[in-house]
Amino acid sequence: MHELGIVFYIIRDVKEAAEAHHVEHVSGVVMNIGEVSTIVPEYLLDCWRWAADKEDMLRGCELKINTIPAVTRCDGCGRDYETVPHGKICPYCNSPNTWLLHGNEVEIKEIEVKDNI
Repeated sequence: MHELGIVFYIIRDVKEAAEAHHVEHVSGVVMNIGEVSTIVPEYLLDCWRWAADKEDMLRGCELKINTIPAVTRCDGCGRDYETVPHGKICPYCNSPNTWLLHGNEVEIKEIEVKDNI
């Protein structure tokens, strides 16, 4: 399970950003996770809860995941198609000359903070 290691990197990056902006508590983190990124969202959420609650700045912080669909582009015919049902062979022209356009992202999209007003 590599999700725990990923969570440690997320926590590190979120804490660095929060400290740079003088934020005392982060209420939410939004992640973009690609459909073929090899990350299991349920495992990531479980690891997040365990690790985040050990940090004062992140205690109770919610991790939200946006799943980015995997899309492949075919150099043979120039069309895009859904990766998961078709794999590396273009369903339009049967060309194997394809490449992943998006769907393997692992990125922090937003860090949410509640106003102290």
